[in-house]
Amino acid sequence: MMPDLDLDPDTDLSFTRTLAAPRRLIWECWTDPRHIPQFFVPAPHRVTAVDIDLRVGGRFNTTFDVDGNVMDNKGVYLEVVPTEKLVFTDAYTEGWKPASDPFMTAILLLEDAPGGSTAYTAIARHRNRETRKAHADMGFFDGWGTVATQLETYARSLMG
Repeated sequence: MMPDLDLDPDTDLSFTRTLAAPRRLIWECWTDPRHIPQFFVPAPHRVTAVDIDLRVGGRFNTTFDVDGNVMDNKGVYLEVVPTEKLVFTDAYTEGWKPASDPFMTAILLLEDAPGGSTAYTAIARHRNRETRKAHADMGFFDGWGTVATQLETYARSLMG
């Protein structure tokens, strides 16, 4: 059972899905830089670089190619609970340096689900209503839903 997350409808976006892959494999996909490019942005966009230091205060940096535009995303992990929870934010970069224009904090929760599947909860927390609305308007549910589907497909391909 997921803990009480105290979601705020004014600032948080979230969804839960069951992914047909084991939790340890979903965790590995999210924490091993070799896997991130396979699912992390909706196709046809691409992840072109990943740099992960998986620890509280460690970096979670990615570079995207979105329609020919390079987008650098720098962030840090705030919480790492192996195979259960990842929390990362772009509010800071490595060394706890504040970002000039932070967008959100992401929370990923993983639980075992029947049949060897994973209950996958994704939460995006925003600093205000306006940022939350902008994220919803830019397609949070479609985009993050697509990422979850890509993650499930990719993780299943690793099951052999």
